[in-house]
Amino acid sequence: MAVYKTTETPIEEVLYKERKSKFIGYAFPIESDLEVKPLIDHLRKSHPQARHVCYAYRIGINGENFRTFDDGEPNNSAGTPIYGQLLSFELTNLLVAVVRYFGGVKLGVGGLVSAYKTTAQLTLEQATIIEKEPSYNYKINCAYKDLSHVQKIVKNVNGEVLQIENKMDCMLEIKISESEEARFLNQIEALYEVVLERY
Repeated sequence: MAVYKTTETPIEEVLYKERKSKFIGYAFPIESDLEVKPLIDHLRKSHPQARHVCYAYRIGINGENFRTFDDGEPNNSAGTPIYGQLLSFELTNLLVAVVRYFGGVKLGVGGLVSAYKTTAQLTLEQATIIEKEPSYNYKINCAYKDLSHVQKIVKNVNGEVLQIENKMDCMLEIKISESEEARFLNQIEALYEVVLERY
């Protein structure tokens, strides 16, 4: 069974100081790159006086979806060393961001690389690292009469109900592990009036 390593919960406000500049590290478990912008926007609002909010993320069991961002620092002096720590800790489905308050002393490219790397490292050292199996989200539309049967199937395959709208026609959003997906589809497709959408 394929698994990947990520952090169990977010890590916030890990402080590192270098020649009067303050570097504050954060890490957030994520499932999609759509989650990145709201998290970075939140950090910018939380630190309105900060000069830079640099970050890197990896998504996918092999980290195939990734990005680094220097936010005005010299090229590859911030996002790349942060990304290097994601690789070093073998973590994916994770965003690591470092907020920098400029202290008036220029650090040079080498100093910046070292400071961003160290902040990311200290942040990830605070993490509770867990192994997770890849999973998929499904949206299920069904008639009210089929709802209890759908819920029973989801329970049988150890699925997680993320959201449910219980009306004349019902909608569920669920999460299913990769290893249970085939069994789930076999059981749910026996219900002819159920409409499935993976997202």
